[in-house]
Parts: sequence; structure tokens; C-alpha cells
Amino acid sequence: MNFWTSLVGKLWATIICLVACILIILGLFLLPYIDMNYSNSGDIKRLFTYTAIIGFSMTTFFALFLLTKITQPMQQMIQATEAIRKGEYNTRLSINTSDEIGKLANTFNHMAAELEDNIRNLNQEKEHLASVLRSMSDGVITFDTSGKVILTNPPGQKLITQWKDIHWNLDQEDAEGEEEQQVPEPLLDLFDNMLEGSGDTSTNLHVKQGVWSVHMAPLYSDNDIRGAVAVLRNVTEEVQLEKMRQDFVANVSHEIRTPLSMMQGYSEALLDGMAASPEESQELIQVIHDESLRMGRLVKDLLDMARMEAGHVDMAKKQLDLNELLERVYRKFMVRAKERNIELLYDRKTEDMVLEEADEDRLEQVMTNLLDNAFRHTPEEKKISILADRVLSDKKPMIRIVVKDEGVGIPPEDLPFVFERFYKADKARVRGESVGTGLGLAIVKNIVESHQGSIQVDSILGEGTAFTMLLPVESRK
Repeated sequence: MNFWTSLVGKLWATIICLVACILIILGLFLLPYIDMNYSNSGDIKRLFTYTAIIGFSMTTFFALFLLTKITQPMQQMIQATEAIRKGEYNTRLSINTSDEIGKLANTFNHMAAELEDNIRNLNQEKEHLASVLRSMSDGVITFDTSGKVILTNPPGQKLITQWKDIHWNLDQEDAEGEEEQQVPEPLLDLFDNMLEGSGDTSTNLHVKQGVWSVHMAPLYSDNDIRGAVAVLRNVTEEVQLEKMRQDFVANVSHEIRTPLSMMQGYSEALLDGMAASPEESQELIQVIHDESLRMGRLVKDLLDMARMEAGHVDMAKKQLDLNELLERVYRKFMVRAKERNIELLYDRKTEDMVLEEADEDRLEQVMTNLLDNAFRHTPEEKKISILADRVLSDKKPMIRIVVKDEGVGIPPEDLPFVFERFYKADKARVRGESVGTGLGLAIVKNIVESHQGSIQVDSILGEGTAFTMLLPVESRK
């Protein structure tokens, strides 16, 4: 700071001006009078000169005194204030006096200490809030009243990025270059309703293949809405599970109702004496017996599925030669192949197909289900083949088994769902055959996965279907 613009400089300049004015007045009025009335005027003039020099010296000393006692502490306060303005909240003053400036310095130090504590507490709360937001699996997005995004956590930012890539309309494409993030299109209606004073709003949003549970609440400042916060949770899996549960109940009810209706109808026919001969009675009883067996198979498959999905399946795993198992299954189905006039082939590429740990009965159940499906969907004079060889998958030895038929095939839109419970891609394909429970392929997948293996299906409509199963040779623990 320039000395002459400071308080002390201005005060010193004022005193000098006053002294100079007094001396000029004395010089203009007293000096001529002294010359006329005093014989020793030179001494008196020297006295005035010495007095002027002493006056200027005293004002200079007074200015230096003020500079030391007032200006320098004020300069320290200004520097300390500038430091706090720049964020250096640990700045303190070392002025130890009992006057007003000392009291002002002490007050400043107390104010700086309180400010530092408040800023530290605010930073801690901010970091705590940021940690909570980062640890949340739900997306949190905060908007101002204009719809601009002002705060998000990582899941919320990821969601905004994903939804931003979706072109909802032409206007969205035109505004793609805008840097400021705005309210995503699916949240616009909720945001508008909240601004209109509807308060907290919640709903489920269906975006593409996902379902999101959204809760939006207003943010207030002095009873005025200054923005909104939205909490979004991905409930796609829960919705799908609920739909699967409803479908499962409906499918089980349907599957059980059919044999029950037939058993009830035929048993009532027997009770009413509608059978005219022992042969007709025997036929009705046979139908009741077949339907009871069908219900038994359904209940058994349901129990197997429940145990497998709960992880309570007892498997007697031991070393198993798959060649022997596949030979036995092949011979068992040869009789059916001859009856249906279907060519059944078994092609093994290697003799070394030993699994270190496998359940022979469960894998035989897998092959039986796959071949049973192949026979039911393959017309006469066609071919069903079993191929087995040893391959490497992810640099690990695996045994690959392929069950391939030349049946009617599966439509491409049905392929992702063939391993679901009760799913039947084309019910017309099994017309004339004994209808299964719809759980066979679901059980197959569970058994294969319990052996740490995998199974997939490839099909061309009208040409056939191939189920490919991979089983690890060595045990994976």
C-alpha cells in the first residue's frame, strides 16, 4: 500500500500542511513587524526557523509512531484477511496489545478459528455424504428447477450416460451436442409433476429391457422449491422373478389340471357304469393309470427342480467313463429308433473320455431327456446322432457331447427360452406323442451346471436341432 494513501500518511500530510500554513502566516505578518520594532531581528528569525524545524521533526516522529502502532497492524490484518479469502483458514495474527487494535486482532483470531472449525465440519459432512452416495447401489440424481443436473453418484451418472445414448425423439438428437446434462427423458413427467406441487412421487419406469423404480422428492429453500432429487433402483430382476413366479404357478396349475380332469372324468364314467364290457372298463382304468403316472412324473420333476435350485441335490460323484454310459444309453434307445424307423448313430472320436468326478445316474438322466426330445421331434426316416470327443476350452480339457437331430427345428425367437421351466417352443411338434412335463430341459441345465459344465442349443427351423454339452474332465473345486 502507498504510504501517502494510508491513514498515517494522510494524517501526517494534514499536520505538515497546518504547520506550513501557520509558518506562512507568521512570515507574512510577523516578520515585517519584527524588522521594524526589534533591533535584533536575526535572532528572532533564527528562533522561528528552529521552531519550524522542530515542528516538522515532531510531526515526522508522530507519523512514524502512528505507522508502527496503527498502520503495520492494519497491514497484517489485511494480509491475514486476504489469506483467509484464499482458503488459508489456519491464518492467525500475532498482535499482543491491550488497545483496540489488540482486541480487534483477538476477535479476528477467534473468528478465524470458528471459521476453520465450521469449514472442517462442512468438509467432513461433504466427504461423508459423498462416501454414502458412492457406496449406494441405487442411482441418485439431483436437479435444479431448470432441469440441470447438479449432483450425481456413480450409478446415477452411469444411468444418465446410458439413457443419453438413446434417441428418444428428433429434438433429442438435435440437442445431443449440449454439454449441460438435463433431466433424462423418462424422468421428465415426474419432474414436471413435482414442480407443479405434487410432492413426492414414485413409479416404475420401463426403459428398453429394464425396469426402474423411481422416487422423486422436491428440495426446499425457504419454503420454495429449488430443485429435486431422484433415487433410481434397478428392479428388472425382481420384476422378472415375479413374472416367473406367476408363470410358474399358472403353468403348474395348467399341467396338473389336465390329468386331474381326465382322471375325474374317466372315474365318474366307471362309477356311472358307462363301460359296457370288461374291455371298456380296462381301457378307462388304463387311462386313469397313465394320467396318474403323468402326475407322478410332474411332481417328481418339480421336486427335483426345487432341490436343485436350492442346492440340496445329493450327487454320488465318482470317476466315470462316459464311453460306457453313452454306449448303454445308445443301446437303450436303439429299440425305439427301430420302432420309429429313425437312424440312431453314436460317433466317439476318442477312447479317453473319463471324468474325474461325475454322477452317473444324473448324466444318464440328461442323455435320456435329450434323446427323448430328439425322438419326439424327429419324423420317420430321419437321423439322430450322438457325438462325443475330447476338446480344450479356455485351455482346460473338456468332454463335448452333441445330441443332434434332423427334426423340425426350433424358431430363432424361442431359442433363448428352451431351458426355462414349462416352456414349449411349438406345441404342434409333439402332437401325437406323449406330452412331457415341460421341465426336462430345465432339469438338464441344472444337472450340467452342477457338474461345472455348460449346455447350449443351436437350431435351424426345418433342418434340425443340436444340443452341445461341455463337461470338465478334472474336478473344479
